[in-house]
This record gives sequence, structure tokens and C-alpha cells, in this order.
Amino acid sequence: MGPHPAVAAIRLAVRRVLHDVLTLHPPVSPASVAVPGAASSSAPGRAPLVLVACSGGADSMALASALAFEAPRLGIRAGGVTVDHGLQPGSDLRAAEVVSRLTAFDLDPVEAVRVDVGREGGPEAAARDARYAALDAVAERHGAVAILLGHTRDDQAETVLLGLARGSGIRSLSGMATASGVGGRYRRPFLGLDRQTARKACMVQSLPVWDDPHNADPAYTRSRVRHEALPVLEKALGKGVVEALARTAQLSRDDADALDSWAAAVETSVRDDSGDLEVAKLYALPPAVRRRVLRRAAIAAGCPAGSLFARHLEEVDRLITGWRGQGAINLPGRVAVRRQGGRLVLRQG
Repeated sequence: MGPHPAVAAIRLAVRRVLHDVLTLHPPVSPASVAVPGAASSSAPGRAPLVLVACSGGADSMALASALAFEAPRLGIRAGGVTVDHGLQPGSDLRAAEVVSRLTAFDLDPVEAVRVDVGREGGPEAAARDARYAALDAVAERHGAVAILLGHTRDDQAETVLLGLARGSGIRSLSGMATASGVGGRYRRPFLGLDRQTARKACMVQSLPVWDDPHNADPAYTRSRVRHEALPVLEKALGKGVVEALARTAQLSRDDADALDSWAAAVETSVRDDSGDLEVAKLYALPPAVRRRVLRRAAIAAGCPAGSLFARHLEEVDRLITGWRGQGAINLPGRVAVRRQGGRLVLRQG
């Protein structure tokens, strides 16, 4: 008898990602030469290392169990890391428990990392930034080629709704990518699986799970989307809302990628010899492409990508489409954009 269908589904999802990782990072032959002092998966005779980021919740515990099962069969080293945000009493004990569970899976290396969560961007964004910074540092220290994250289709649907509420365009509606980060470091095998599948897999394998109280705290926007907004939508529109939102994410990502490629291809052609943007040529572009060119130009001038929003680009776009002699537009990162003699000039400082 084979494994339970939920267990089989999560293992298959992880196996597919690991096959992709092996294609990009094949095991290194013993004849390879290591770089002295470098923590690298390409040391002689070493298989590539894949880490799982585990909070102790059902999604990440199911992911850890599947990685522990599949990695040895593919000749991949598997480890784990849990991030202690220090936001709740006893968080250090919870992290220690997760380390113990990951070690019981025979994952190696396994470690807990404590982070200090700031306040910039709100509590959820600050915690996310601190978490990813810690995961990046762990990956660099151990030479890991990938970190698996337990985001599910339900998480993707929530992300799409949050993007829709912000009104930030199709890039926000595209949700989370299956691979992101430097070199596609972060991998999300479960974006095609629902949350219940992961929880069922934990239950049939008798894996203990921890339910983060923040996930049910209405003070957090994502929690309200999960427990209030999505249930209302499903009651009004019927089942299938989560699947439809996840499908919207993929379609939006395809469109956004195509428009980004178009903008990158035409950006040089709308700049003059001094590097300034020519208003007439910008005006001739489709608005979706033009705003992407403006975004690229603003970031190149020193504007932080994470602080540049649709409202900023709309103001800059009006220097092209609604010119009435208005003054400079100030963007994050002390970048100023002004129209001068048929040109858009972006300068920092």
C-alpha cells in the first residue's frame, strides 16, 4: 500500500522542485577544486544542500517531512532552519522544539536563528524582512543552493486579495513566484496545493504542529483576509474562489513578465545621449509599458524599489500625459523628477 494521498501529493511537489534544483546544481565530482575558505555546496564530493524554512506549523512541517523523505533518494543534502522573531513569550522554546523535530527527521544542518524585528512598513512587513534577511544569511553560511518555503495555494489567494486591495497593478496580483530571490534561491513547492492537504499530511504521519496565534489575530491584515474576507467571498460566490485567485496570480505573472521584458527592451530607445528620458517617445508607448520604463528609471536613479508605489508612478506619468508646468515630483530615496525641455530628468539629492 502506498502513502496516504495527501502525503503522496506533498512528496511529489517536493520531488519536482528537487529535480529542478539538481538540474541547476548537479552534484560536484571529487575532481572539482574547492575555493579555499568558501562555504560552498561545490566543495569536492559534496552534494547540493537544500534547506527547509520551518516555523513548526502544518505547512512547513509537511514540507520538512517531504524533504527528509525525498532528498536522500535524489542524492541531495537536506537541512532546516527556523526563525525566532521574538514577538511572543516562549518563542525561544518554540524554536528549540522545531530544531528538535527537524533533527529527528535526520536533517543536517539544523539551526534556529533569532532576529530583531523593526517597525518599518508595519509589523507584518518588518517581520518578513527580518526573516528573509536571516534565511539569506543562513544560506550563504552553509552554501545552500535553495530554501524551501511552505506557502500554499491558500496563501497565494490571500496575497492576491491583498494586492487587489492596494490597487498596485498586475505585479501585485501575480502573488508569490514559485522561485524567487537571488538565483531563484527560494522555492515554493506547495503553491499548487491547498492548506488542508498539508495539514492532512501531518495528521496521518502523526507530526505535531504549532498553530501561530498571530495567524488568528485580527490585528494582522492577512489574518482578517484569511478568516473574514475569504469566507465571505466563498459564501457569496461559492467554492472555488481560492483556486480562481491562485489562477489569477499565474495569469497576472505571465502578463507582468511580458510587459517587464517589453519595458526593458525599449528603455534605451527612449533615452537621449545624456541618459534623460524623451517625453515624446515615452508618450507614444502604451501606458503599461511607459510606467514600467518610469519605474526602471526611478530605481536606476536611486529610488528604493520596495518604497516605489503606483501612486508615485502616476504622479510622474502626469509630467508626460498631463503637463501643465507643474514642478518636480519627489520620490523615495531623495529622487526628484522634473520635466525640462521635452525631457524627464531624474536626479538624486
